[in-house]
Amino acid sequence: MTHMHALFSDLTWRWVWLVVAAFLAGVLNAVAGGGSFLSFPALLGMNMLPVEANATNTVAIWPGQLTSVAAYRKDVRRNMSAAWLMGLAGLVGGSAGAVVLLSTPQKTFLRLVPWLLLGAASTFAVSGPVSRVVARLQTKRVQRAAQGETHAPRRLPLFVTAAMVSFYVGYFGAGAGFVFMTVLAVFGYQDINVINALKVVANTLANGIAFVIFIADGQVVWRYCLAAMFAAAIGGYASASMARRVPQPVLRGLVVVIGLGMSAWFFWRQ
Repeated sequence: MTHMHALFSDLTWRWVWLVVAAFLAGVLNAVAGGGSFLSFPALLGMNMLPVEANATNTVAIWPGQLTSVAAYRKDVRRNMSAAWLMGLAGLVGGSAGAVVLLSTPQKTFLRLVPWLLLGAASTFAVSGPVSRVVARLQTKRVQRAAQGETHAPRRLPLFVTAAMVSFYVGYFGAGAGFVFMTVLAVFGYQDINVINALKVVANTLANGIAFVIFIADGQVVWRYCLAAMFAAAIGGYASASMARRVPQPVLRGLVVVIGLGMSAWFFWRQ
């Protein structure tokens, strides 16, 4: 009887943590990114297989990304040619990443998890300095444009690079939004709203095709997915006031600490 009570208590707290982690993930994804640092380990803590946990996490957080597309619809319409390019790259890369994930043995993927988390957290850690370098590049391009020089982004290299980032999105995905923004800035896009719009298109379609592939392959554990999905959606909605009150460097630092902490925990577990 005592054993059953302990088991029930453990399951109850796992469910509570899953809902709380998904809610916080929705908040972070809306204001800074990096929500998977919380939601993925929480799903893995429900005694799911690693690949199933990653697939379930992708499906749980994807609906919230659709609202981002709606928010940037005007910028997408003004840049339809680039949006089609980024969208196609997202579909191609995301499909490949999802298929490779499903072909990865469970133990192999579990060994990769701490390295993936460490890489994503490191990406967030350097996002500040990289953003400043990219901003200087954009300022120089604006100055050259004022002098009559123009810089048209090279479409094929941009497509290939975006497809590579999308592959990572389909395979794991944490921290990919910042990588997309850096790629677009390096390739010559200057308007931050345009950069965000194109990033959202590629990221949403890469996750969207992975969403379909994971469901078709039966990798989604729906009882956990639906709980995380609703909690993340509520967190995203509730994040509006937080985004205005908390400085971005503080949020970015919080994401880095969480990501490094989760990475260290998985390294320790292994």
